Amino acid sequence: MKTLSAIVTILLILTFSSAEAQEVRSITLEEAIEIAVENNIELKLSKSNIERSESDYRSQRADFLPNLNASVGGTRTIGRQFEQVSGQFDDFTTNTLSGNISTSVVLFDGMRNINELRSARVGKESAEQRFERTKEGIIFDAAARFLDVLLSVELLEIEQENLEASRKQLEQVEAQVDVGMRPVVDKYSQESVVASNELSVIQTENALNLNKLRLARLLQLDPLGEYDFVAPGIQEEELVVEDYDLSELISVALENRRDFRASELDVQQARYALSISRGARIPELSLSGSVSTAYRDQQRDPATDDILPFSDQFFDGNINRSLSFDVSIPIFNRRQTSNQIQQSQIDFRDAELQLEDLRQEVFLELQQAYNDYIGYAKELEATESALIAAEKAYETEQERYNVGNATLIELTNANNEFIQASSNRIQAMYQFIFQEKVLDYFLGRLTMDVEIDALAE
Repeated sequence: MKTLSAIVTILLILTFSSAEAQEVRSITLEEAIEIAVENNIELKLSKSNIERSESDYRSQRADFLPNLNASVGGTRTIGRQFEQVSGQFDDFTTNTLSGNISTSVVLFDGMRNINELRSARVGKESAEQRFERTKEGIIFDAAARFLDVLLSVELLEIEQENLEASRKQLEQVEAQVDVGMRPVVDKYSQESVVASNELSVIQTENALNLNKLRLARLLQLDPLGEYDFVAPGIQEEELVVEDYDLSELISVALENRRDFRASELDVQQARYALSISRGARIPELSLSGSVSTAYRDQQRDPATDDILPFSDQFFDGNINRSLSFDVSIPIFNRRQTSNQIQQSQIDFRDAELQLEDLRQEVFLELQQAYNDYIGYAKELEATESALIAAEKAYETEQERYNVGNATLIELTNANNEFIQASSNRIQAMYQFIFQEKVLDYFLGRLTMDVEIDALAE
């Protein structure tokens, strides 16, 4: 029974292990960006702002239409009342049914309704621009995190290859020590190198897992899930250094940046708000009209002294029509208009200052991104030459060591320099690619399609 129970337990463990292995989710760069855009809370809130601005815009458009109101009411009056036929007061009960339809429209209100519509339209466009800029930021963050994962994968492969090479070297040293060709100290030294390389592999694996966790967190995935982020592959021949002109980059950024465009729209909206406040000092002209009617159960025909029928009263005899023009002239409202104008002037000035501050920020961001791009381009060229030289030096030391003309320390140093050159080369490649994305982001030309095409080739 114990044997059977142990077998069942093993089978269950294998079954669950297999199920967990099948739950590993592969995610490409395209999928990562789509998931980030779909799940990001900030982007959802930004979309809600667009919906609010659209609702406000529709409301301001509707303000140009006349209103229309209808009312129906019934009244019962009991007590002493004037009797039309006898011309005297008497005690009786009167039932009355009345109806009214009225409408009014503002003809002129100091351009406030027009400026409010313009302000709502500008506000709607500003919300759309900020939504797109928020999406660019999400795409940028997702691509950057994905690049971190890819770089960690590449560095791990280098460390694993180095570990495998050092283990083979240890086997060779052990064989040479056994036959007396090498001192035993070389064996101990190489064992230390192998142990150090094993530690480097573990540390690089931890860094990879941390970057995967950060990416999963950005994508708002289940932190307990298993994910395999598929590397699209990067070819060195595709790394082309562009000859940028800083002044042209600044011009492109000021034209393309969604946040800068939104800030310009904020200035326009503040200007409209100032015009709206000033319009409160101008008289308002409106047109109104109404149609009313009523039925009274005590209303009689003077000729016959009979109660007039409902249709004769409600749809004919008691109909009243009115049409009126109203002019409202603001004279004094406890300085509320003056205070509102002053507040609008302050808001307009602040909006202009924020626009100028963003302009300076764009200059500084692009200048820094441009300088970093030039620096990483130089590193890309330097690391390529360094890697070629380090590889040749390692191969030479390997051959010298095999024939007994070099010590293990010299070989180890050459190998370390080669590994460091390989690591520097990989990091320079990914830093250069990332800096290209930084430039695209600061230039305002980072879109989902462009980002995926640039990295997934």
